[in-house]
Amino acid sequence: MINNMTSIIRSTQGGCWGSDRLRLRLYGGVFDLAVMPLIDRVESLQGVIRKVKRIEAMGQTGRSNYVDVTKFPKAGTSKLSTDEMPEAPTAPSTYNEKMLANYVPVYVMLPLGVISNDNVFEDQPKMEKQLKELRAAGVDGVMVDVWWGIVESKGPKQYDWSAYRSLFALVQECGLKLQAIMSFHRCGGNVGDEVTIPLPQWVLDIGETDPDIFYTNRKGNRNKEYLTIGVDNQPLFHGRTAVQLYSDNMKSFRQHMSDFIEAGLIIDIEVGLGPAGELWYPSYTGTQGWVFPGIGEFQCYDKYLEAEFKEAATGAGHPEWGLPDNAGEYNDTPGSTEFFGLNGTYMTEKGKFFLTWYSNKLLNHGDEILDEANRAFLGCKLKLAAKVAGIHWWYKSPSHAAELTSGYYNLKDRDGYRPIARMLSRHYATFNFTCLEMRDSEQRADAKCGPQELVQQVLSGGWREEVEVAGENALSRYDSNGYNQMLLNARPNGISREGLPKQIMYGVTYLRLSDELLKDKNFKIFKTFAKKMRTDQDYCADLGMYNHQIGPLERSKPKLVMEDLLEATKPMEPFPWGEETDMKVDDFDGVLANLIRKLFSLFK
Repeated sequence: MINNMTSIIRSTQGGCWGSDRLRLRLYGGVFDLAVMPLIDRVESLQGVIRKVKRIEAMGQTGRSNYVDVTKFPKAGTSKLSTDEMPEAPTAPSTYNEKMLANYVPVYVMLPLGVISNDNVFEDQPKMEKQLKELRAAGVDGVMVDVWWGIVESKGPKQYDWSAYRSLFALVQECGLKLQAIMSFHRCGGNVGDEVTIPLPQWVLDIGETDPDIFYTNRKGNRNKEYLTIGVDNQPLFHGRTAVQLYSDNMKSFRQHMSDFIEAGLIIDIEVGLGPAGELWYPSYTGTQGWVFPGIGEFQCYDKYLEAEFKEAATGAGHPEWGLPDNAGEYNDTPGSTEFFGLNGTYMTEKGKFFLTWYSNKLLNHGDEILDEANRAFLGCKLKLAAKVAGIHWWYKSPSHAAELTSGYYNLKDRDGYRPIARMLSRHYATFNFTCLEMRDSEQRADAKCGPQELVQQVLSGGWREEVEVAGENALSRYDSNGYNQMLLNARPNGISREGLPKQIMYGVTYLRLSDELLKDKNFKIFKTFAKKMRTDQDYCADLGMYNHQIGPLERSKPKLVMEDLLEATKPMEPFPWGEETDMKVDDFDGVLANLIRKLFSLFK
């Protein structure tokens, strides 16, 4: 009897295998079975379904064909060799133009050590295989760190881009776009860092005689992950300032990668502005003994920043003011400190002056380096971008202590992120944010985390300042809950069937490519996620079709005075957010369990 009731229907978007959907029909009821590779698992349900009678292929044209299920090619995304890619579909891809306006491109971050410390592109066959798997899954492109500590390791202005050129050529051959991160920080010591790539040795050698070139906490501990912003304009590096180091590196990159830029391969330059490539002070780091959810420590006690603060305080008529000495240590809670506690120093005139100075220094740092990036890539058909850290713990406490030590002066009555967006707007730069996958319910209650509210605030501020907003997950996730939260944040009010949504992210980067991601079950869920980001459309190579056309980079607008930037600290209500995404990912186990329940319900 079941044999007569069942049929599996394959519905297509433009005839592309990557967008196939399977549905099981039982007495006319339709139950989603997710992406095409699940057919092998559906057939294994022999205890419930003895035989799949037919497969009906339905494209957007409405034509149907009946074929034998046993003759369908088996999906082998994690078993493909480099020369066994799926055949291209014979039918051309077709798109629903209105739905295509909802398309959010998906990029995947490459492994941190894809180029070795010795500046060698190792294991190219494995990377080629993985890139082709990503391309077959409908991924739009990849993101890669271009490490300063690798390319300029031999000495000042002695750049070697050869290994990265080999990698870029492979990405191009595989039909993917590329986002390049100008990584001026050390790799190693942060969550997820699997390799160690230090700053150039000749820079570290300068630090041996002048350790104040590094960020420093109140106890004098140095952090060698990134040069302190106190030396941005100090000619300590064989006659060059820190800003000049970064500028020369980017100019050399453009010169040596001009063919890839002109070919349209490199569409995005994310400018590293601090530790982990993000615009922040390294207030929390495992190398200094920090553990979650510690409030972290201020990082402005090197002699250069200390002198700048003394000058600023004297200019404000308070030469007696010094840097905070009551803000606790890395693993303290806000309430255990005098600075962040109830009616703490952060609420006093002295505290407000320090926090304004501390956060303004960060704004100026980002502004100055992005101005150099704009000069370096002026006229190139690409976009600049900068990333901001997602400090979500203690967000729901009055003092927002972990954000304040990181340089984000964000309180209930003061927006610490919209000024950053306003600064980025003058450089036509994309605002890249993190922790898109996190939900409040998954966090420790005692840490007063608010990742959902934080993302909502930051993205809303970016949209209000009319900058493109992109994002990524903070930690690797392979489950539908994480993917669905990312989908919700990408289109917080769902898809628009009448064209471009009012709020939509410019792109999403998944962190990160790994063997774990490419495992059969994990990769099947990821492919569904990428497809939902495309609103069930086929992969689209033409950026203009979904409003992402890129013209030549224009010169940055005139510099904004600090008063104009700080006008954006005025808090505003964030845009409304839906409760859940309307393009939901269901992993196979959840779908299978639901299917079995529905099957048995038919016989009750």
